[in-house]
Amino acid sequence: MNVLFFCFVFFFASLVLTYFVRKWALNKSILDEPNERSSHSIPTPRGGGIAIAITWFLAIGFLFFQKDIDLALFSALLCGIPISVIGLVDDVFTISPKLRLFIQTASATLALIFLGGLNSIDVGFSLLTVPYLFSIIAIIGIVWFTNLFNFLDGIDGYISAEVIFIGFSFFLLFGGIAPVLLAAITAGFLVWNWQPAKIFMGDVGSTLLGFTIGVFAVYYQNSGDSSIIIWLMLTSLFWFDASLTLFRRWRNGETLSKAHKKHAYQRIVQSGFSHQKTVIYSLLINFSILGLVWLAIRYPIYSLIFLGINLAYLYLIMKMVDKRFPFQK
Repeated sequence: MNVLFFCFVFFFASLVLTYFVRKWALNKSILDEPNERSSHSIPTPRGGGIAIAITWFLAIGFLFFQKDIDLALFSALLCGIPISVIGLVDDVFTISPKLRLFIQTASATLALIFLGGLNSIDVGFSLLTVPYLFSIIAIIGIVWFTNLFNFLDGIDGYISAEVIFIGFSFFLLFGGIAPVLLAAITAGFLVWNWQPAKIFMGDVGSTLLGFTIGVFAVYYQNSGDSSIIIWLMLTSLFWFDASLTLFRRWRNGETLSKAHKKHAYQRIVQSGFSHQKTVIYSLLINFSILGLVWLAIRYPIYSLIFLGINLAYLYLIMKMVDKRFPFQK
C-alpha cells in the first residue's frame, strides 16, 4: 500500500467533511459562545471533531480489511466510538461529568481487554513485568489522556498540531501506519481550525484523539515496536502541562472541576502571544524533544535518563512561562 497516497485520500476526506460539518453546525446554531475561560472572542461553530471521528473509523476499517492492522488494535480503536458519541452529546447538551467518566473508563477497560492487558513495560535496561498493576495503570492512563487532550483543546490549532507531530514522528521513527493516518486526518481538520478558527473540534474530537493516543501507547508496547517511555516523551508537552497544572490547582485548594485558564499554553496567549505563535513555539519545543526521543531509541538502556532530561527541560520552560504570566493563586 502507498502510505502517502492513503494519507492524502483521508486528509482530503477529513477536509471536505469538516466543511459540511461546519455548515451543519451553523444551521443548527451549535456555537461555542465566548466565556471567561475562552481564548476566542466571537461565537464559533463547534463539533468539528465529528469529521475526524467519521473519517478515522472509516479509515481504520479500510486498514483492517486490507490486513494492515491486526484485530487487537482494530477492536481497541473501535472502543473510541462511545467516547466520540458521549463527546458529541456533551458538545450539544450538558451532561454529567460522572457519566462521561463512566463511559470513558468502560471504553478504556474494554480496549485494554482487546489489547490483552499491559503485561510489561520496557524501561531500556530491564523489562518490568507486573501485569495486574500495569493494566490498572494503563486504564487510568488512557482515561487521563482522554481528558487531558480535552483540557488542552483551548486555542486554534494546538491539539491538531500536537497529534500531527506525534503521528508523523512515530511514522518516521518506527513506520506505524495507524498513527500517521490519524495525523493526516487531523491535518484535514486543521485547515479549518487554524487561526482564526472557522470551527472548533469540540469534545467529540479531542477526547477521541486522547483516547486513541493512549491505545497506541499500550498496543505498540505490547507488540514490541516501541516502549511506553517513547510515547511518554512524544506526548510530554501535553501531559506535563496538564498534570502540573492540575497539581498546582489542587495545592491551591481550587475546585478542580471549575473552568480555568491556567494551563501554560493559555497563559502564554494571555501574555500577548497569538494562537499561531503559541502553536509554532510548541512545535519547536516538540522537535527539540524529538532529539531526545531519537537518543532514547538509539541508546535504550538510558531511556529513563533521557525521559528525565525531557521533563527537566519542560519544567524550565514552565518556569519561563511563569515569569511571563505567573500562575495565579
